[in-house]
Amino acid sequence: MRILVQKFGGTSVSTPAGRERVCAHVARALQAGFSPCVVVSAMGRYPEPYATDSLIHLAAASGGRLSARELDLIMSCGETIATVVVTGALLARGIDACALTGAQAGIVTDGGFGQAEVVRVEPVRILRCLEEGRVPVVAGFQGVTDSGEVTTLGRGGSDTTAAVLGAALQAEAVEIYTDVDGVKTADPRLVPGARTLGVVTYDEVAQMAHEGAKVVHPRAVEIAMRAGVPMRIRDTFSDAPGTLVTFTFARQGWSQVRDGRVVTAVTHIPGVARLRVLNPPAGPAGAVHIFRSLAREGISVDMIQVAPGHCAFIVGEEVAERASRVLRQQGMEVEVREGCAKVSVVGSRMRGLPGVMANVAEALERAGVEMLQTADSHVTISCLIAQEDLEKAVRALHHQFGLDD
Repeated sequence: MRILVQKFGGTSVSTPAGRERVCAHVARALQAGFSPCVVVSAMGRYPEPYATDSLIHLAAASGGRLSARELDLIMSCGETIATVVVTGALLARGIDACALTGAQAGIVTDGGFGQAEVVRVEPVRILRCLEEGRVPVVAGFQGVTDSGEVTTLGRGGSDTTAAVLGAALQAEAVEIYTDVDGVKTADPRLVPGARTLGVVTYDEVAQMAHEGAKVVHPRAVEIAMRAGVPMRIRDTFSDAPGTLVTFTFARQGWSQVRDGRVVTAVTHIPGVARLRVLNPPAGPAGAVHIFRSLAREGISVDMIQVAPGHCAFIVGEEVAERASRVLRQQGMEVEVREGCAKVSVVGSRMRGLPGVMANVAEALERAGVEMLQTADSHVTISCLIAQEDLEKAVRALHHQFGLDD
């Protein structure tokens, strides 16, 4: 069998028109000789009645304090409802289909309620459906423990479901259908001329997701990369080919990425705050003490700079006050600057290439944007800036690296 995993997001399945498009994409895959396995998210967004957040609000209205176990039970219902509704739409179109929960699909997780990890996939029922010529429609975002507890996979969980099924079924590809036509060179709300990329590498799109792009979850990309399964990001409401996510070298018949670009995209994360600890505890143990104290409070940090007598990092604005209070209670002097944003350039070919940082600095200087702090990895260079400068910073970097063309 030539198996193709097709994942459809909440906006794709929330309306009759959207479900009609889902059926059209499944029918096209069948006509092309594929055996499709469909994964669906919950229908719509809050306050639509079957959206995950709507179900959480419904449970909270009872007044009782629910455990993570009970919350996972109700959160899993949105995908289960969507699975049955989409199965009905396929049957009405003459496509034989069967609805499966995550547990019935064989997705086995650990016991981390709300953020469970998939430990293995036992796709016996999926394969049986496919061998019978039926389309399995699987509830995303959920699984089951060995002891029978229902769990959810956290943010981007339906993308993760699609990726683990693609790996377990040795699919030819995983298609992620959403409400945009692929991976863009920048957020089109900030850069109207942002282009849809034809091909990106796994590394690039995973970094873009980590740095603010919301097209696909990085965990799903990493799973697909390890399994060598190509991904394609597509628009449910269009027949455009979207963006292929693959390796930087030839593998499994996919073409090598050779277009010579240095930077692939510009991404951003708004709403962050910089914390500077001006009198950190002395010695290497001082940084350990700072970050261990924040970790105990569940506070994630980024863009870390440590030097003698100085420690700086960023956190989400929503936790900035709590983070500063934790450190001040231990006698540290903390300077907080809110109203910041992180802007990044991403590109797998910038690794070891001189002059990329110079181009970043030149673009921001020309736009009148002050760099408050910088950080880099093999495929990204990130700058902390004032949020009021975000739009002109993204546009300046997009232009500097030729992404307007």
